[in-house]
Amino acid sequence: MSFKSIKRFYKDSSAEPRDGGYAIFLDGKAIKTPGGRPLSVPSARLADAIAGEWREQGEQILPSTMPLTQLASTALDRVGPERPHITAQLMNYAGTDLLCYRADCPADLVARQSAAWQPLLDWAAQSLDAPLATTTSLTAVAQSPSSLTALQRHIETLDLWRLTSLQSATAAMGSLILGLGLIEGRLDAEAAFQASQLDETYQIELWGEDWEAADRRAELKADIEAAARFLSLLKPS
Repeated sequence: MSFKSIKRFYKDSSAEPRDGGYAIFLDGKAIKTPGGRPLSVPSARLADAIAGEWREQGEQILPSTMPLTQLASTALDRVGPERPHITAQLMNYAGTDLLCYRADCPADLVARQSAAWQPLLDWAAQSLDAPLATTTSLTAVAQSPSSLTALQRHIETLDLWRLTSLQSATAAMGSLILGLGLIEGRLDAEAAFQASQLDETYQIELWGEDWEAADRRAELKADIEAAARFLSLLKPS
């Protein structure tokens, strides 16, 4: 299926076991991804939720209201075939991770950043063997090659579906550590969003927020929530 908006052409959707996974059907016909691959996922719960997205469409199919379908298609069409490229993209975030760039004033912002971000960096150091340096300078801080290697090694252990969740969440938050925190259960979607938007929230408290910024924040929050839900539906009930 294309992600372009098209008129609804089916009456119902369903999910059924097939070839070791769970395929999605429209009026008994298996759906394919935009890349032509069967839309099949490893979890019955995720398949049922994807079928529900199709079932809930109105007269027009609106891809923007189908985040689970889009994530599953992205996993099959892009993340799987391009895994080394996806890993390299994620490692780019590791080299310039949001959590490593701190304010040196005002004091209340410094305190907020430390309270929200430092525990996650401590977790990365202790659990992932990846201590990262922080800075208050605008100049990029060089990270330890051994830490970057440890992060890459961890990414390479993730299956296709968890990697897809990580890629989507990391892109929305600008932080690999926040993305890993989300998929490893250190943060829920709301906490991850708040941590990723800490600086922006501080500025909004001071100066207010325009509608464009509000819309963008809403989009990012929706992306993080979708990645978290996708991840949760991979687990058995």
